[in-house]
This record gives sequence, C-alpha cells and structure tokens, in this order.
Amino acid sequence: MSSVDELLRIEGIRKTFPGVVALDGVDFDLRQGEVHVLLGENGAGKSTLIKMLSGAYTPDAGRILAGGEEVRIHGAQDSERLGIATIYQEFNLVPDLTVAENIFLGRQPRRFGMIDRKRMEAEAAVLLERVGVNVSPRARVRELGIAWLQMVEIAKALSLDARVLIMDEPTAVLTSEEVEKLFGIVRRLREDGVGIVFITHHLEEIAALGDRVTVIRDGKSVGQVPASTPEDELVRLMVGRSIEQQYPRERAEAGAALLSVEGLTRDGVFHDVSFEVRAGEVVGVAGLVGAGRTEVVRAVFGADPYDRGAVRVGGERLRGYDVSAAMAAGIGLVPEDRKGQGLVLDQSVEENLGLVTMRAATRGGVVDLKGQHVAAARIAEQLGVRMAGLGQQVRTLSGGNQQKVVIGKWLLADTKVLILDEPTRGIDVGAKVEIYQLINELTAAGAAVLMISSDLPEVLGMSDRVLVMAQGRIAGELPAGQATQDSVMALAVSTPTQATTAVEGHRGH
Repeated sequence: MSSVDELLRIEGIRKTFPGVVALDGVDFDLRQGEVHVLLGENGAGKSTLIKMLSGAYTPDAGRILAGGEEVRIHGAQDSERLGIATIYQEFNLVPDLTVAENIFLGRQPRRFGMIDRKRMEAEAAVLLERVGVNVSPRARVRELGIAWLQMVEIAKALSLDARVLIMDEPTAVLTSEEVEKLFGIVRRLREDGVGIVFITHHLEEIAALGDRVTVIRDGKSVGQVPASTPEDELVRLMVGRSIEQQYPRERAEAGAALLSVEGLTRDGVFHDVSFEVRAGEVVGVAGLVGAGRTEVVRAVFGADPYDRGAVRVGGERLRGYDVSAAMAAGIGLVPEDRKGQGLVLDQSVEENLGLVTMRAATRGGVVDLKGQHVAAARIAEQLGVRMAGLGQQVRTLSGGNQQKVVIGKWLLADTKVLILDEPTRGIDVGAKVEIYQLINELTAAGAAVLMISSDLPEVLGMSDRVLVMAQGRIAGELPAGQATQDSVMALAVSTPTQATTAVEGHRGH
C-alpha cells in the first residue's frame, strides 16, 4: 500500500486523565475509499480516540500521520484543515437556523462583505442532492426528523471537502429503512475515495458495510480483522471472553399484578390502552416509530397528562400527571434519552445515584450524606460501574456506564415497577448482557419490568409477554413462546381493525 492510499495513521497513541488511562498504545490506519470499523465496549477508548482526531484532546504520547506526514491537531480548525470531519451521536446543529445556515455555519460565502444567501442555498442544495436528501435548504433544522439531521450533518462534512469522515453511532436512532439509505450514502462516499471511520455497536452492520475492523479493549488495540469476521469472534475480541447467550432471560413464575393500566387515553396520541405487568415478569412493548409507546409509559409515570383511564400500582389508583405520586408508589422510569432526561451530566456519579432517594434521606432539612455515600458505593460496585471514583462527573462516563447509573438510582429507591425505554440503545454487546442480567435480578427479587425497545430480537429474547402497539393502540399481545419477528411486525403495521382480527385469530390457535 502506498502512502498516497493511506489517509490517516495512528501509532502508539496514549492518553491519560486523572486516575484513568483512556488509551494505552493504540494503532489504527485508514485507507482511501474504505470503511474502517472501530469496535469496542463502552469505555474502551473509542470516544477518546476520535476526540483526538477532531482536535478536542491532544495525545500524551504517540504519533498521528496524515498523508504520510506527522501532524499536530490542537483544535477543530486543524482537524478541518486536514480534511477530517466528525459526526457525533449528539448532533452539532443549531435548531433555529436553516439547513443551509447550519451547513456553512462560520464559513458563509460572501459578496461585497455581506453573506451571499443565494449562493449559500444553491451550494447547500447541491450537497443535499449528493447525499440524497429531498429537503429545502431554507427549512429550519428544528423541523427535521432524526434521519434528516443525520443527512444534514453528512452534507456539512462534505462542505468541508472532508477526505476522512468519522461517524459515531450513526444508526443508533434510525429505522431500518433510514439505515439502508444511510448505508447507500456511505457506499457512494467510499466510491468517491472518502475514508470512513465507522463506530457501531450493531455487529450485523459490520459485514454489510465495513472493509476492516480494529478492536479496542481497555484502551489498547487488540486486533485488526476483516469485516467478514464472524460475530462470535468479534465479541471475543471486544470483551476478552465469549458470550454464549446473547439474551440470557431467566424466566420465573409470575406473581400478582403490580402495574395495571386501564383504558388510558390521550386524545390524538394514544387510545384505550390497557395492560398489566405482574411481579417477576418482563413485558416487552414493540411497535414502529410513532406508535405511541414512549408517550404511554411517560403518562404511566406521570410525566405527561392523559385524558381518560386509570393507572394502578398494587391495586391503588395513582393521581395522573404526578411524577411524585408514581415514584412514591414504586414506579421508576429509565427514559430513552438518558443524557437529556435521566442524568444531571455536570454532577458526580454519587450525586446522580442519590437523586431519587435524596428526599427520603433528608431529616430536618439535612441530607444524610454519609448514608447516601455508602449506598451509592454499594450500588456502583454491584452494577460494576467503570469509573475513577464516585466523585467523577457522570458526563465523562461511557454510555453503558451512564445507563448503569440511571438504573442504579432506581435500584436504591427499592422500585417495584421499573419502566425501561430503549435500555440498551447505543450500548455495546458486553454492557447489554450486563443490563439483561440486571433485569433478571430485578424480576427474581419480585419486581415488574416494562421494557420498550426498537431492537426486536431484544424484545423477543428478554420478554415473557410482548405487547405490540400500532397507531396509538395495543394491536395485540403475544406470549414469548409464540412471538416471532413476523408475528410482531404483522401487528405493528396493522390498522386497528386488522389488529383485532389478528389477535382473535391468534387466540383461536
């Protein structure tokens, strides 16, 4: 391979933070016109590595070479000058600006000292067409869905004439159709000679899109293999051990109903939703994006209002639109947006773990800080949270460890009914199994779990029963032993009339 073919090379990169060795001798290279997958568990060091390439961090040791020459990247401008563009999981877009304004933010074309809006929008239109997006350059970014935002970020990267495109979990919040469209764009960019660093936790995407894979474990690069490498071997490289069972559900006999939802209705959003979750049971909720799943569980938790119906815990009816009442009754919610709704990012691990129990630990206006510290230390050890210490700022943890903290605060509150909304989104395979084992421990102790997931194999593998929502209604219920991807999807795409017929047909078997 000639140096012309090689866009980027990293040799022996090391980076430390107080009490933590984030990277310890990582090697990586990227060739022209390839998709090189960067694979590793949460906390392995992937984010630290890409932040070095984007200029957010500088290495303590090692070398970065671009086009065969050693370079120093001290900030975003250095990264852009080298033709490196990064698309993070959290989009770097300004909601109130237009698509064109976001694409050329800080680099707007000018004429006679004024922004040449006509030229800017024309150039934006060309870029949007290149990535296959049928959206107006004048549209406000806040009006766009997640998939469109992803495409705008790619168009923005292309406007920088990027030769290296880093994509951090780009498919985490996309539907299967949107993923295929994104893959088509990535393949076209590869044909144009762009080198793409692709970070994903979805192992099935690797063979479909990648050329090579570099695996990072505990801050070290432990192997470089072809993208066609079997998933079992990729998992072994990632976690240092084989994972024999991907969905290790340990089913127990269900007890009495802990959560009962009766005729819950919010006009225009969801209608006549009824179900129950029993002690020791995991009930999965499947459905397409927009089916109303998240809206229902937020109403159950008291975060959003509803117009009619009832929510009962242990037979006692809860006041609607009252989070405090739901928490007092023993309901906990792990939201799909863990960073925006589940954590206080600027606070420590200890403070986040104690958020739910702080009121109970307060006497005469004074918080029992010692008791809170002991409890936080116990639960952090039980969950295996990887951290420098309880005082570490929670925003600096990996996604999987952040999710453990979100769940941990509810465990400290002795939650009876735990609602999990997309519990493993953006989490690697090793951390997923740890979350699944935690679910087993909860149900073995007599708790009830209601789990929403867009990962259909996860729903089928971890649920005792599956509820399927379509168009704001419960389209059907399937026992675990009879639920298949085909039967769930048939209900998920059904109209209310078709759903009734399908459920009756199922009950007749």
